[in-house]
Amino acid sequence: MLDHVDVGPRPLSAYTHIIGEEGVEKIRELAAPLRGARIAHINATTYGGGVSELLRSIVPLYRGLGIQADWKLISARPEFFNVTKAFHNALQGAPYKLTRAARETYQAYNTRNAQLLDEEYDFIIVHDPQPAGIRHFRGPNGARWIWRCHIDTSEPNEAVLEFILPFVAEYDALVFTMDAFVPPGLEHQRVVTMTPAIDPLSPKNVGLSEGICQEIRAWRGIDPRRPLVTQVSRFDPWKDPLGVIEVYRMVREEVPGLQLALLSSMASDDPEVWEMYSEIVAETRGDDDIHVLTNLIGVGDMEVCAFQTSSDVVIQKSIREGFGLVVSETMWKGTPVVANRSGGIPLQMENDVGGFLVDDTEECAERVLFLLNNREEARKRGLAGRERVRQRFLITRLLADELQLLANLAPAVGIPAPSASGTTVTAASLLVSQE
Repeated sequence: MLDHVDVGPRPLSAYTHIIGEEGVEKIRELAAPLRGARIAHINATTYGGGVSELLRSIVPLYRGLGIQADWKLISARPEFFNVTKAFHNALQGAPYKLTRAARETYQAYNTRNAQLLDEEYDFIIVHDPQPAGIRHFRGPNGARWIWRCHIDTSEPNEAVLEFILPFVAEYDALVFTMDAFVPPGLEHQRVVTMTPAIDPLSPKNVGLSEGICQEIRAWRGIDPRRPLVTQVSRFDPWKDPLGVIEVYRMVREEVPGLQLALLSSMASDDPEVWEMYSEIVAETRGDDDIHVLTNLIGVGDMEVCAFQTSSDVVIQKSIREGFGLVVSETMWKGTPVVANRSGGIPLQMENDVGGFLVDDTEECAERVLFLLNNREEARKRGLAGRERVRQRFLITRLLADELQLLANLAPAVGIPAPSASGTTVTAASLLVSQE
């Protein structure tokens, strides 16, 4: 049996003060035909990435709506995650030579995990490349299968793409974050685009007072009297943490006493994280104003929330980015963001709402300096960013998107489709009430 992640139900009514009673009722109407349906979400890890953040929030919401949702984890040895991390990088455009050994490792572990999936479901949603082969090796078995790709596959390594495509072609629906991420050459009867979202009630996003934020910062060695810039991300070359350090050093020439915090969660399915961590430690050695903070020393959701809330500017300098939930997390807290114009980030910060989009290190430093020197402009951009997240990137909108997709697939598993007069929930119809 696949490992089961224990989560309880969460009532949708908890979000009434954010999306309003009408928004709650629309989602309940959309979920009604699916009540009692069995759904499995399958991914590779419970922490350290955006997928686990999403599942930890959305699976309880399914359960609160009367849908039997489970969160399942694949199991594998490090050799498998070495291969899938290489696949991840290659699908985002990194050079890679696909070997017979890598193909065999991928197939062997997906075969094994397909055998471990011994429960019956109406819908199975598989996240990212690691478990994508499970559908092939298990067979449909009466379920409808959805593959959700969270990474930027707009310029993939051709050999890896050709290897993965036959597996994902067998799914009943494919979901990408944006149209540009749909791989070239992919032909499928149902391709859907769906942006991720943040949970405003999760421990990472719940409001913290200024006093608590300052206490947490001080506990981690941050001087509250001096300005602070932060990046929250995996220690991954695609997130360019070394570039963030370069930006910090450029800005510090104009802002003496500037502090930098690099926060990361070391994910269990990412073998490269330790190499990047070592590079960061070596690069920052001797500078007491750079703080490298991870879950290994007890940094968790509350610390991330405090730093995103109370930093003067948050940077997201991703070279490639599927979406970058940390951008919406930060904007929700009213903090201005300076982010690379990559992947799904411009969807969140269209027309520089919430901060500034930049194209290189020099421009990043210039914009960070501008925000540090123009606090009222920084405040206005932060508030505008919060409102954009409120209207477009909250978990309730993602829940509605997923329910619509499941409803479209429902007749194939014996669940009646919603009537023609049934509720259709769109982003526009989930405009939320003011708190």
